[in-house]
Amino acid sequence: MKISSKYSPKGAQCYEQGVQPLAPPKILITDACHALLPEGLSAAGYEVHYRPDISYADTLDCIGEYAGIVINSKIFVHRDFLDRASKLRFVARLGSGLEIIDQPYAQEKGVAILNSPDGNCDAVAEQAMAMLLALLTNLRRADSEVRQFTWRREENRGTELMHKTVGIVGFGYTGSAFARRLQGFGCRVLAYDKYKTDYAADFPHVAECADMQPLFDECDIVSLHLPLTAETTHLANAEWIAKFKKNILLLNTARGQIIPTADLVEALHSGKIRAAGIDVFENEKPQTFSSDEKLLYSQLYANSHVILTPHIAGWTHESKHRLAHILLQKILALP
Repeated sequence: MKISSKYSPKGAQCYEQGVQPLAPPKILITDACHALLPEGLSAAGYEVHYRPDISYADTLDCIGEYAGIVINSKIFVHRDFLDRASKLRFVARLGSGLEIIDQPYAQEKGVAILNSPDGNCDAVAEQAMAMLLALLTNLRRADSEVRQFTWRREENRGTELMHKTVGIVGFGYTGSAFARRLQGFGCRVLAYDKYKTDYAADFPHVAECADMQPLFDECDIVSLHLPLTAETTHLANAEWIAKFKKNILLLNTARGQIIPTADLVEALHSGKIRAAGIDVFENEKPQTFSSDEKLLYSQLYANSHVILTPHIAGWTHESKHRLAHILLQKILALP
């Protein structure tokens, strides 16, 4: 969006003789972000309303005032939302997932969609790597036992990543970032991405697979790096898990809805999934759990073969700055 000369870069109104000054376009930021973003937008001439505690209902009530909105995950930009946003020119997502935006309807309304998948892909890849190594070395359990004055060396004997076969499902920003971190560990890496070809050309240690079968046949470890779509929702269900010839270690730092929680719990119980690192969940609001969900998640939480984190894989100090920088540049580059 180019800034009109009728107001200053700080948003102050400037007068051309005989011309009524224009008000600067308003941008609403609905989630916490690095100060670089609101400060940069203000310096470029926008009127920025930074309201990280705003509710969805309040956002609906006021969205008609805004030319742009910056969101993270709590605001769902669906048809009703877009119908109320009569002045909206763009939606900017702090992160990668666009499942919370009705993209076809936004396009129909002429609303640009921006996101920043390259802003936190390295953070996600590092967390996936950390979870993998912690699970292989029994790090969490051993640490807990030592703190309780329990000294069990043989019971906590680890497994090396070297010579294992690691499957990466989805080879976008995060999948490729995870592949980079695996280089040097001496493991074999298989990658599958349904919608890409020749994507592993720059990764000599990665074998690009035409379908999932080699991963089903050979993988010891599987890491999911997929967007949430109608196609990927519940993709990694009981039937999918059963196709693996080995009992796998599973990592999910993508979206919780890719794996049905009940199927994950059952596969952990049976040993088909021998260990798991889970950063994302079907329901990420424990205060809303139904009685059935409480029982299900209690079983997951009690399992000693899992490492669980509260959707923080992309949540680093560095990614906070990088996400803000990337979105600022994309917003300022809009026509």
